[in-house]
Formats: sequence, C-alpha cells, structure tokens
Amino acid sequence: MNLHNESEGAVKGEDIAEQINRNPGTIRNQMQSLKALQLVEGVPGPKGGYKPTAAAYEALEIQQMDEPASVPLEHDGESLEDVVIEEINLSSVHHPELCRAEIHIQDSIEDFHEGEMVTVGPTPLSNLTLEGTIDGKDDTNNVLILQIDNMETPTEN
Repeated sequence: MNLHNESEGAVKGEDIAEQINRNPGTIRNQMQSLKALQLVEGVPGPKGGYKPTAAAYEALEIQQMDEPASVPLEHDGESLEDVVIEEINLSSVHHPELCRAEIHIQDSIEDFHEGEMVTVGPTPLSNLTLEGTIDGKDDTNNVLILQIDNMETPTEN
C-alpha cells in the first residue's frame, strides 16, 4: 500500500520484492493469494502490476480518502509535503513526563529514526500542534511513537 500511495498507479511485483528484500517469484505467488482474497487486483500490460482494493483498506482499517485534510509534519526541522497523518493517539496526558503520542502515517516511515524531532500540526479542527522526540516506531503499521515535548492549541480571544 505504501508503494501504491507513492506511485498512485499499479505496483510491479519486482518493486514490492525489492522493497521487502524477497524474490519476485515469491511476491507473485503471494499476490495470487491476495487476489483470491480480493485484497489486490491485477493490472495487465506494460504499466501493469497490483493495486490494493477497497477491501484491503478496510481490512487494514486505513481510511481511503479522495482529499484528506492536510496536517503539516516537520521532521528534524524540514517540512514534509504530501504526508497523510491518519490518526493521532495520546496516552498518559495527565502525567507530563510520560505523555506519548502515536502518530499514524499513511506512508512509509523508514526515514524516521529514534531521537529525531517531529512537529505535527496544526490539526484541521482543534489546531493542535505536537512537538516531540521519536521514542520508537512500528514500521509495519507506519506508527511513530513520540515523547511529547510540547503540546499547544491556540486559545480563542
């Protein structure tokens, strides 16, 4: 899904194999199983490959949006474009030293590493902005875990 979101077209089995360090034949076999489960569809032709179906997005509980709201993301001071923040979960907000945020991103997080600074926001409705240090990450689910250094929402006058 990450490769599909980046390319916005069909993804070749060879590209998937390279991304996860597997044999292209193994990927073709796995894709046949995913096609049987109606989680991917095959696209024939020279620009062909595989595309996730709506059922795949549902199975992974990923919201497939035509025009998602933009939530700015800075990574070590550099503003990142075209990154879709899917969800922000806060934990232990009542305890400042233990306050964490899980940032669910709809793209690969392979370029993010522990100890790096991240700023998320402002969010569309509440104008919440989070600043924190990456404390961990879940590459499989594209989740960054932040130790929150600062959390702000503007006060209304």
